[in-house]
Amino acid sequence: MKTSLTVAAVSVVVIGLLGMAPSAQAPPGNRAAELQKWPVHGEARPMPPVVDPGPAGPPAAVPADAVVLFDGRDLSGWTTAKGAPARWLVKDGYMEVVKGAGSIQTVRGFGDCQLHVEWATPSPAVGSGQDRGNSGVFLMNTYEVQVLDSYQSKTYADGMAAALYGHYPPLVNVSRTPGEWQTYDIVFRAPRFDQTGAVMSPARFTVFHNGVLVHDAQELTGPTVHKARPPYKAHADKLPIGLQDHSHPVRFRNIWIREL
Repeated sequence: MKTSLTVAAVSVVVIGLLGMAPSAQAPPGNRAAELQKWPVHGEARPMPPVVDPGPAGPPAAVPADAVVLFDGRDLSGWTTAKGAPARWLVKDGYMEVVKGAGSIQTVRGFGDCQLHVEWATPSPAVGSGQDRGNSGVFLMNTYEVQVLDSYQSKTYADGMAAALYGHYPPLVNVSRTPGEWQTYDIVFRAPRFDQTGAVMSPARFTVFHNGVLVHDAQELTGPTVHKARPPYKAHADKLPIGLQDHSHPVRFRNIWIREL
């Protein structure tokens, strides 16, 4: 990786850590107790504090060893769940969800990785709660980091922007205004299973939203689904990255990944 890229990456991490509210920090082990205290999508679960991440910048530089999943030109690296060509709109360097076209996924599969995704919710904002700029980034097509317009918009805490859906809200809410570009930088460790299908180690996420740390090596108890927290089921070591069609014209650009 070029020196300039390395410096830029370090700067993002440092800025993110400095931007965190001290009271929002919590060791990963302590957060597991939240799942016992709060039911999935519990409306009474506290919302995280709001932190201004600063203005959006230009697309992030792509590391020399990254695999570019979307460069703004076409969807050749993406398909539907059934393997058909992806039918989302590609325009002006971004792709946009087309209602009814279906969720899309990468042709290639991935396991442990560093994933960079830039996204923007519709402007002007339409709807409220979960019906407001909804989509999702799925690691291994199974474990979701929620995409949602959570700027001055209320929903259940474990379903807001940057939530590990149905499990954990972000440590802080750093959502930008509708229409502004936002970033996810995700370090993901895939679950490991033994020969009997038993879990040897769970899925684990570290997530930066707009340069701010919102999940710190957080473990999941299983897949992320609506209104449930099911247990793990053994799966392949590498599976596609997925983007969700939730009927909202959410935009994505500059998606790249580094295998770890």
